[in-house]
Amino acid sequence: MIRLEDILAKVEKHHPGDNLDLIRRAYIFSAKEHKGQVRASGEPYLTHPLEVGNILAEMKMDALTVSVGLLHDVVEDTLTTLEKIDDLFGKDAAHIVDGVTKISQIHFTSKEEKQAENFRKMLLAMTDDIRVIMVKFADRLHNMRTLTYLPADRREAIARETMDIYAPLANRLGMGKIRGELEDLSFSYLDPKAYQELKDLVERNRKAHETFLADVTRTVEEKLKEQGIPAYTESRVKRLYSIHEKLRKQRIAFDRVYDLLAIRIITDNVKNCYSALGVIHTIWRPVPGRIKDFIAMPRPNMYQSLHTSVIAKGQPFEVQIRTGEMHNVAEEGIAAHWKYKGGKLIADDREDQRIAWLRHLVEWQQEMKDPADFLSTLKIDLYPEEVYAFTPKGQVITLPRDATPVDFAYAIHTEVGNTCVGAKINGRMAPLKSKLKNGDTIEITTQSGHTPSRDWLSFVRTSRARNKIRHWLNEQEGERAIELGRKMMEKEARKYKMNARDLLESDKLNDLLPEYAAGKVDDLLSHIGYGKISAKTILARLSPDGLKEPSSREESRITSVVKRVLGFGTDAKLQVKGFDDLLVYRAKCCSPIRGEEIIGYITRGKGVAVHSKNCPNVQNLLYDADRKIEVEWAGTVPDAEAYAVPLTIVTEDRPGMLAEIATVISEIRSNILNVEARTADERGTIDLTVEIPDMKHLERVVASLKKLAGVYDVTRSSRAVNTSK
Repeated sequence: MIRLEDILAKVEKHHPGDNLDLIRRAYIFSAKEHKGQVRASGEPYLTHPLEVGNILAEMKMDALTVSVGLLHDVVEDTLTTLEKIDDLFGKDAAHIVDGVTKISQIHFTSKEEKQAENFRKMLLAMTDDIRVIMVKFADRLHNMRTLTYLPADRREAIARETMDIYAPLANRLGMGKIRGELEDLSFSYLDPKAYQELKDLVERNRKAHETFLADVTRTVEEKLKEQGIPAYTESRVKRLYSIHEKLRKQRIAFDRVYDLLAIRIITDNVKNCYSALGVIHTIWRPVPGRIKDFIAMPRPNMYQSLHTSVIAKGQPFEVQIRTGEMHNVAEEGIAAHWKYKGGKLIADDREDQRIAWLRHLVEWQQEMKDPADFLSTLKIDLYPEEVYAFTPKGQVITLPRDATPVDFAYAIHTEVGNTCVGAKINGRMAPLKSKLKNGDTIEITTQSGHTPSRDWLSFVRTSRARNKIRHWLNEQEGERAIELGRKMMEKEARKYKMNARDLLESDKLNDLLPEYAAGKVDDLLSHIGYGKISAKTILARLSPDGLKEPSSREESRITSVVKRVLGFGTDAKLQVKGFDDLLVYRAKCCSPIRGEEIIGYITRGKGVAVHSKNCPNVQNLLYDADRKIEVEWAGTVPDAEAYAVPLTIVTEDRPGMLAEIATVISEIRSNILNVEARTADERGTIDLTVEIPDMKHLERVVASLKKLAGVYDVTRSSRAVNTSK
C-alpha cells in the first residue's frame, strides 16, 4: 500500500509551501470513515483513496485536489455529509467532492434518454470546476488497475464505459498518459484474445527493440551534442491499443507500423526543436509524408510537437521533438496547468482553448430535444481534430479528419454555411463533399437566397455544421408539415361535408391539444402532416354523431393494393407502437434483424421506414425529432424467419482459413448465402452473407468466428443484400 509520506513528498516537490496539513487531516478522516470497509480484492478500502491521492500527486495536483482524492468516496460510501466536509475542509473541497460524487453515480450504459441526461450532468460538473474530472480520472484509473477482482459482466461494462467515455475525454483534455493507460486496460478486458496475441508479439521483439532504441538514442545524443543543442531523450514502444487500432483501421501488417518505436527529444526552446529536426534528417532519410508540425499548428487539445518518421538499419521509427513545457502538456494536458498557476484555475488564452469546447457543449446541448442528436454530436466532439485548413487570408481553421468545404464554411459563419454554393480548394473548383487535407486553402462561394441541402448531412463532420443544417431543415420541414396538415384536414372535411374553416378557427381543436401532446393548433396540424395522426381521426372526435366510414371491405382492398404496388408495409415482423394501420417497412440501407434496437422514421407518402439504431444513415435522417416514431418487433420468432446479414472478416493469409470459417458457421446452424475472398499485405478479407434468425444468433456467430486462430476482426458490413428469404 502506498504511504502517506510518499504522497506528501510529491506534493511538496511540485508545490513547495502548499498546505500539507490539509492532506494529513483528509487522510485521518478518510481512514476513520472507511474503517471496516473492504474492496473486492479483500484489501482495506482505504487503499483506494490512498492510491487515488497518489495518482493526483503524480499528476502534480495541489494539496486541495489531492485531499479531495482521499475524501472522494466518503459522502457516497459512508454516513458523512457534504456539510461536514465543508466544515472540516472548506467550501472548495466540499464542492469538488460533490461533483465527483455526482459523476460516480452516473451510468452511461442506460437507455438513450437517461444516458443523454447523465452526460449533461457530467459536463456541467466539469465546467463548474475542472478539478472534478481530474479526481474522477484518478478514481477510474485505479479502479481499472484493480478491475480483475470484479465479476466478468461488471468488468466488461466498466471497461466499455472507460473506453467510450473516459479515455476519449482524457485525450480531448490532452492527458496522454492517462488516456493511454485507460485504453490499454480497457482493451485487455474487452478483447482479451486480441490483447494477448498483440502483447505476445510485442514481447517477442522487446529485447531487439530495446537494443535498437538504445543504439539510435546514443547516436542522436552524440549528434545533438556536436551541434550544441541542449536536450535529453526518452524512448518508447507504441501502446498495445494504439497498435491494435492502427492494424484494424489501416489493415496493414505489424512490420508496417512506422511509429511502433519512437524516441522523444526534449529541448529548451522552439528554435532548437527545428534545429534538432534538421539534425535527425542529416542522420537518416525521412519517410515521405510522415513529417508533421504540431508546433506551428497545435492540436485542439493544445498538443505541440514535431513528428518525423525515419528508417535506420531497415527499421522504421518515429522521432518526436518538443520543449519541456510542450512535453508536460503532451503528457498531462490540462493537469499541467497547476504547475504554472500554483493550484489556482485561472484561465489564460491557452487554457481557455482547452476547455472552450466543454462550454460550447453545455450551451448547445440545452437546445437539443432529441437525445440521439446530443449523444452523436458529443461522440464526434470527443475525438481529436486533425485537419488544418486555411482561408485565402491565411487564417487557420481546425477541423475533424474528413471534414468538407461545408464544414469549413460553417466554421467561418453560419450565414456563409447556409448560403454556400461552391468551393475552391487550392485555387481549383471542387465538390462540396470533398475531404479536406492538411494545408489546403479553401475559398467559399456564396449566393444570396441559397439554402442548405438535406444531402449535406450525409457528409459533414463537425457538430456545428450538422446542428446548423438540422436547425434550418427543422424550421422548413415544420412549416411544410403544418401546411400539409391543414390541406389534409380541408380535404378530409370536404369528403364528409364538414366546414374545414369553421373547424380550424373554432375552439374545439384546442380542447384536443393535451390528448395529442400538442401545445397549439399548428402542432396538431404538424402531427397530421407528418402522418402521426390521421385527419379522419381528428374529424371523428369533432363530429358529435361520428363519421360515416367507407365500406371496410373497400378500404381494406385499397390499402392492400397500395402496399403491394409500393412494395412495403407487408412486413408483419414490425409494428408501430400504438398504431395498427401505418405502412411499415425495413430500410434497405441497414436491414435490421429481430432483436436489434430499431428506430422508426416517418417518410411522407411511403409510411414508416425502420432502421437499426446503429445505422449510419439514422443521424442524417433524424434532423427532425418530430418524425421519429417508436417501433417494435411484433410477435414471436417464426421458425422459418431468417435475414441475410453481410459480414466482413479480416484474417491472416494462410491455407485452410476459409474452410475453418465455413465449418464454424455450419456448426452454429447458419447457412452461407454468398462468399467472396481476397488477399493483400499478408492479410485476407472475406465477405460473407449469412442467414441469421435474430440478434442473439448473430452475436454467437461473431463470437465464434473471433475465437478462430488467425481471425483479426469480424464486422457487420453495410453491403446491400436481398433480405427476403
